[in-house]
Amino acid sequence: MMKKLLLVVVISLLLVNCANRGIGPQGGAVDSIPPILLKSTTPDGTINFKDKSITLYFDEYIQLLNPSDNVLISPPQQRPPEIKAIGKRIEINFEEEMTDSTTYTIDFGSSIVDNNERNPIENFSTSFSTSNTIDSLEIYGQIINAEDLNYISGITIGIHSNLNDSAFEKLPFQRISRSDAYGEFAIRNIKRGTYRLYGLKDVSRDYVYQPGEGIAIYDSLITPYMHTTFETDTLWRDSIVNDTTIIPIIDTLITSQYVYYEPSTILLKYFSENKQRNYFQRLKREQAHKFTLLFSAPQPQMPIVRPLFIDSLMSIPDSVWRPFTEYAICQCNSTMDTITYWLKDSIEIKQDTLCFEMTYLKTDSLYNLVPQTDTLLAVYRAPRMSEKAKEAQARQRLTDGLQLTIKNTLEVYDTLTINSQTPIAFFIEDSIHLQMKVDTTWQTIPTTYQYRDNTHLQLQILCKLEPGNSYRLSLDSAAVTDIYELSSMSDTYTFKVRSLEEYATLRVQISPYNPRAMIQLLNEQDKPIKTLQAQEDGTVFQYLSPKSYYLRMYIDENRDGKWTTGDWIKHRQPEEVFYFSKRLTLRANWEFEETFDWVNTPLLEQKPAAIRKDASSKK
Repeated sequence: MMKKLLLVVVISLLLVNCANRGIGPQGGAVDSIPPILLKSTTPDGTINFKDKSITLYFDEYIQLLNPSDNVLISPPQQRPPEIKAIGKRIEINFEEEMTDSTTYTIDFGSSIVDNNERNPIENFSTSFSTSNTIDSLEIYGQIINAEDLNYISGITIGIHSNLNDSAFEKLPFQRISRSDAYGEFAIRNIKRGTYRLYGLKDVSRDYVYQPGEGIAIYDSLITPYMHTTFETDTLWRDSIVNDTTIIPIIDTLITSQYVYYEPSTILLKYFSENKQRNYFQRLKREQAHKFTLLFSAPQPQMPIVRPLFIDSLMSIPDSVWRPFTEYAICQCNSTMDTITYWLKDSIEIKQDTLCFEMTYLKTDSLYNLVPQTDTLLAVYRAPRMSEKAKEAQARQRLTDGLQLTIKNTLEVYDTLTINSQTPIAFFIEDSIHLQMKVDTTWQTIPTTYQYRDNTHLQLQILCKLEPGNSYRLSLDSAAVTDIYELSSMSDTYTFKVRSLEEYATLRVQISPYNPRAMIQLLNEQDKPIKTLQAQEDGTVFQYLSPKSYYLRMYIDENRDGKWTTGDWIKHRQPEEVFYFSKRLTLRANWEFEETFDWVNTPLLEQKPAAIRKDASSKK
């Protein structure tokens, strides 16, 4: 009996041991303490600095995350120092001579982390001076994106004691900081004086404004100063006179001293000027019958395209030259940076290489638009196919016919539109039939037709559609034919118009009223859906889908109907932007009213947290 019991105990122990194999040794609490600075060869606040290097010693092994981007030297140097982490220390070796009578600040931000858990030392910096005094003034502030009030990180914030505007364009900043994830910045160790303050997306890394770089301009001059306050705390001691009376007695007065640096609430509004590099990017011809021109930025005007003789690359003589629009149909987007040409001539379509010259506007080094003429080749490489496969493809194309589509569900404000994959050459009105369902029967509706634009890719059917009703659109065979002589097949499309009960209505009253205010209805991605000019008796957004929205408003100072960014040359700030501080959740068949008070809520508290983000993450 004892042997059996012993065997059971041994087996149980073996099973327990096997079950615990995967667990392994159990450690203690996760390390959450950042590294601690033990000493420095140049302690913070050192004066009369003459050395060429600094070494910082820490209590554990460390890493330095991307020092070229995360470590700032102020004032900035033309040749940044070599900064590296070795074991438990950081070595800083300067590559250029120090300026006399200058206070230097090395700001590590949060780039110093421990080797294992990567716990950062937050906002770590050290300073020293090449004279016998340390400049000690500081300024604090925040930078936000002017268009959407998002915090923006990674922006260089700098000051100039030279108050001329040209200093921003010609001289590097005297002292700098960089905005964090909340857009906050602090410029330290400033000398007494008066300064101009700027923000700069320093792409060129020279601490000087270059055309095309994003900026922020602080309109007022800044004179940093420090003030001290004293606060007194009283400690009371209770004294018992008798069993029922307690008299408080002052025992100690403690006076505390607090030092404040001003200004501390600077707000910068960052913007990108309308100074994009405008140039031709590339041509693509993925199908034989069309090619597309792609530009880097919106075009101020359409390019001029002129065919060339392919063999000699010589222009076609004026006596026989025809506008390119006779060879092709031009389709472009609203900004004219993507332009597609649909070729009309079968001879040109069959050529694998088309040659032409294009004249367009391109920005020069000063961002001026100047005419530029390029010679372009539109090359089409057809996929390799056997003759049998080509014939089968052609038969299938004729069998399928011209592909047309319409929307299955129309909003009450939509226009019924037939969409074609290729430009339409003509259509037969008598072969197009529109009917509305009434009870169990279909009644014909009178219609007229027009193309939406000169590309003829969309044919609009003008008629009266009733909300909540069902319709069918019938096309006879060959009702629509495109420019390549491909006709549509007989087909029937059914669709429905939404009922009025499916929509919500929103009335917005801005307080106080501003006749130049423009109100934008935003989706949950912070993108405008509708923009309306504010009305004194309330701005009404109709036919809204029942879901969540946000509101934004801007003051349209130049009355051009769109938000206008700032301009450095004109010293113009971006148009002011404000947010309604709540999310709006709309329900179907309801009318909602909201008062948008854009004055009394502080600007930095207006934007709802659900749609706030770091604006630099867009880039």
